Amino acid sequence: MCIRDRYQRRVRGKTEMAQTLATYLSCVRSTLQAAICLENFASQQVERHNKPEVETRQSKELLLNPVIVSRNKVERVLIEPSVNSVRISIGIKKADDLETILCKNFMRFLCQRAENFVVLRRKPRPGFDISFLITNFHTESMFKHKLVDFIVQFMEEVDKEISEMKLAVNARARICAQEYLTQFT
Repeated sequence: MCIRDRYQRRVRGKTEMAQTLATYLSCVRSTLQAAICLENFASQQVERHNKPEVETRQSKELLLNPVIVSRNKVERVLIEPSVNSVRISIGIKKADDLETILCKNFMRFLCQRAENFVVLRRKPRPGFDISFLITNFHTESMFKHKLVDFIVQFMEEVDKEISEMKLAVNARARICAQEYLTQFT
């Protein structure tokens, strides 16, 4: 096998991976657009209360069927719609232990600043890395397509950010190892 064939195979693999990411994100986008049809719905148990039904789970008839959009075993999105809220839980790609540590720390960093992100939950759903909660009040004060764009762009950027952090950690480790080994030569 010549070098040109190896290069073409590598480029073809990257474009196939980009295409699967694009189809995954477009599927998430269309599912979110369908799920974010929310309306103001008062609580059936307590007068003058309007709590997210997806969180309280008091009335089963107000909950819709949850949808899982999955790219692979780890990388998946759980969309739980109800009559007045939608919870979006995202599982982020983790190929090795370093990415797992970076993802955990980065998500903890974001969750500590949840009040700056209006729709971000402080604690993710078990089995997922991060969760968002969109209520009817968010859709009344913000554009629905902008909320969907934010979630999809967040998914794209988190993957890029973790990959960049992994490259930076590996480069720093390489420099440290070289400096340490120069002492023995």
